[in-house]
Amino acid sequence: MRKLALDDEILMKIEKPARYIGGEVNSVMKDPEKVDIRFAMCFPDVYEIGMSHLGIQILYDMFNRREDVWCERVYSPWLDLDRVMREEKIPLFALESQDPVKNFDFLGITIQFEMCYTNILQILDLSGIPLHAADRTEEDPFVIGGGPCTYNPEPLADFFDIFYIGEGETVYDELLDVYKEWKKSGESREQFLRRAAGIEGLYVPMFYDAEYNADGTLKSFRPNDPCAPESVKKQVVTDVTAAPYPLSPVVPFIKATQDRVVLEIQRGCIRGCRFCQAGMLYRPTRERNVERLKEYARAMLQSTGHEEISLSSLSSSDYSELKELVLFLIDEFRDKGINISLPSLRIDAFSLDVMSRVQDIRKSSLTFAPEAGSQRMRNVINKGLTEEDILDGAGQAFEGGWTKVKLYFMLGLPTETEEDMKEIARLSDRVARRYYEIPKEQRHGKCQITASSSFFVPKPFTPFQWASMCTAEEYMQKASVVKNEFQEQLNRKSLKYNWHDAQVTVLEGVMARGDRRISRVIEEAYRLGCLFDSWTESFHNDLWMQAFENTGTDIAFYNLRKREKDELFPWDFIDIGVSRKFLYREWERAMAEEVTPNCRVQCSGCGAAKYGGGVCYEGKN
Repeated sequence: MRKLALDDEILMKIEKPARYIGGEVNSVMKDPEKVDIRFAMCFPDVYEIGMSHLGIQILYDMFNRREDVWCERVYSPWLDLDRVMREEKIPLFALESQDPVKNFDFLGITIQFEMCYTNILQILDLSGIPLHAADRTEEDPFVIGGGPCTYNPEPLADFFDIFYIGEGETVYDELLDVYKEWKKSGESREQFLRRAAGIEGLYVPMFYDAEYNADGTLKSFRPNDPCAPESVKKQVVTDVTAAPYPLSPVVPFIKATQDRVVLEIQRGCIRGCRFCQAGMLYRPTRERNVERLKEYARAMLQSTGHEEISLSSLSSSDYSELKELVLFLIDEFRDKGINISLPSLRIDAFSLDVMSRVQDIRKSSLTFAPEAGSQRMRNVINKGLTEEDILDGAGQAFEGGWTKVKLYFMLGLPTETEEDMKEIARLSDRVARRYYEIPKEQRHGKCQITASSSFFVPKPFTPFQWASMCTAEEYMQKASVVKNEFQEQLNRKSLKYNWHDAQVTVLEGVMARGDRRISRVIEEAYRLGCLFDSWTESFHNDLWMQAFENTGTDIAFYNLRKREKDELFPWDFIDIGVSRKFLYREWERAMAEEVTPNCRVQCSGCGAAKYGGGVCYEGKN
């Protein structure tokens, strides 16, 4: 019987003790004496969110296939347990063995969104690992970061030994082998980091120096050691079908955010929306073989007992075998009570036909993401969606029996005018109007159109990385323009309007495009008590503002200025395959309101073809 790190008394007085005890179905147990490397894989948020993350499931499975490695899971303790652990000096532990994280060889942290940065410091702090990489000794694990936020790792550079840039399936094995060799060699911690820096795709911040101009912009960013390359190349799996996939993922004890089997049908996206970071980072688009996916679906439902399967992709409608896969899932699992979830679909005749088959009689809501209300703005962001497409899709959905539609928009986009903002309300009204054009006897009660707007954040490696942002007050002003316009609409009783938190957006903006100097702000915010910043109930904007003030950091410098064409960005040393030249060309096309066709219509020469696979080579093989 395993001894738990938390005694019964503690478990009884905290919320959801099941978060911390491990021992779930399919979790991997090994003898620590029989492995060479212990790897703590961490998602810096609560268990329910971390357990829904596919990337960790893939790496957990891949690492544990090796006999010499035991990979275990770590999540952020919620506020109640955090307090107890500090009071009683309980070190943070991994779920499987319940051993302290500090005793592991590696602590791998996936960095999915900017608002989890203070949680990363919580993980280090509770583990008893020095926050700054420079202060760590041979007694500490190597702290390695991966995930989308590592494409601008600089705000976190002080806290990490290594960043893994790109997809985890490519060079992790090499890194683990190098570690085993180093362990035998008796060399220093720094020597291991030198070896790691020589592996393609790994960035070791201590071997690089940043210099700044008098105006605060970046002057230069260079290696300070011959082991470190000038540019760090993103890792890409060209053949995703051949890559390892977890056929027996761990089944959570309590309801996770996404409590289902996930089938990743492809990586990347052909669309090229100019605000979308994932669409640029994960180029080129690579599809998984449909026959292999059918095998995976059977195996995963069998090994987990889940009652839902979800297809994961940035744009599922673009998967060329979608029809075959969905019809297979319907035929195979319909009688077994398995629900099929199809996120990120375009709303067209095929998708609606599919959805009407997979959703039972009680049709749930449909989601469209026009992102902008006016056609002009949709051209600026390269959404490739006309008003006709939206209204036709909505009309077909209403005729098919759906009555609830969610519409997602963005406010604060480059070149946006008041007219563009008002168009959000007007387009929502036109969607409702389309419902009321259906003869009364054929309608299914009232319709409900819920429009939501998030606020625009310019992300690295997008054409909008040169753009300026708004202040929180300006964002709220924009939301109020839209809200007032909703009140003016004919069908306002059928319309509902929500908007995101503008204060969080401002912070996200600073961290997304920040440089190394931002680490001081993150650390200060953490010291002041900031934690779980993406959770409304624990977000404290006043403490963050205090942290900026205490460190003398100017938000306006990072958010409110438009970048010059040739400004050196903190992330420019990373090579993601997509060229800066292409991104700037797309920025100019946005300003000219020109649409760029998707990758299957025409190659736009983004640079991702150099990886030698995916959509760039379809039909050429």
